[in-house]
Amino acid sequence: MTEDIVARVMRQWQQVHPGLDTGPMAVIGRLNRCSALFQQAADAPLRRAGLTRPEFDVLATLRRMGRELTPGRVARETFASGAAVTKRVRQLEQRGLLRRRPDDRDRRVTHLSLTDEGQEIIDRLLPEQLQYEAALLEGIGEQRQEELSTALGELLVVLEGRLASLMD
Repeated sequence: MTEDIVARVMRQWQQVHPGLDTGPMAVIGRLNRCSALFQQAADAPLRRAGLTRPEFDVLATLRRMGRELTPGRVARETFASGAAVTKRVRQLEQRGLLRRRPDDRDRRVTHLSLTDEGQEIIDRLLPEQLQYEAALLEGIGEQRQEELSTALGELLVVLEGRLASLMD
């Protein structure tokens, strides 16, 4: 296997600081680099459909949850700030992909739902997006993808628990 950029960086640090434990860089550096490359490549079908990844996430969240959601719930589900969700909701509403409905008891609360057009675009785009993402992972066998998914899931559970306790 050829050397990746993170391995090269780690080797360079070993030359500058022999004995320095660059082990965390092997995982975090590679995750960051993969994330950046995925962001560049994986959103091509979304861009062709005129959506950004965050807009897609809002629409997909409404579709997969299958019911009206408040903007606050969408923010929690998409790991976005309330202000970011408000901006995306406004844009998606203007494009006719979702609708806002004021709460019957509290006018400060709104409920979001997909329009027929919003549901259609997600139902059409999701299979295309997943097929595209599968193609990005083609160089890794199915078993290795499962192993990687399991390891990343374990890391995610650890990080979510640690970060939650650090933020309290």
